[in-house]
Amino acid sequence: MAITPVKELVMRAKEEIETLSRDEVWRLAEAGEALVVDIRDPRELEREGKFPGALKAPRGMLEFWFDPASPYHKEAFATDKKIILFCAGAWRSSLATKALQDMGADNVAEMEGGFKLWKEEGRAVEL
Repeated sequence: MAITPVKELVMRAKEEIETLSRDEVWRLAEAGEALVVDIRDPRELEREGKFPGALKAPRGMLEFWFDPASPYHKEAFATDKKIILFCAGAWRSSLATKALQDMGADNVAEMEGGFKLWKEEGRAVEL
């Protein structure tokens, strides 16, 4: 049985979602116009640091936290702000952004390059 490689799934998702530059993400976050959501694993957060003020939402719970009908819904997701997802390298965030879009979100995007590039550029990081 042949499977679709994850790289292809990511490429397809990127064709259908909005990707924002790291500068734009920071501008929106600073202006209070965005809910920035870190979907990395808790071990990655401990090891690499955190985006200042980002909501931590493990990838495995994202759809459940987003869905208002879910018993796991988090009120933070009931927002008119732009929801901006990121992971380490912008692969998981691409798939996650597409998933929320498929659920009906029209205010969702991902951060280009993920936290790896954010950190490599010497941007603000919480430990």
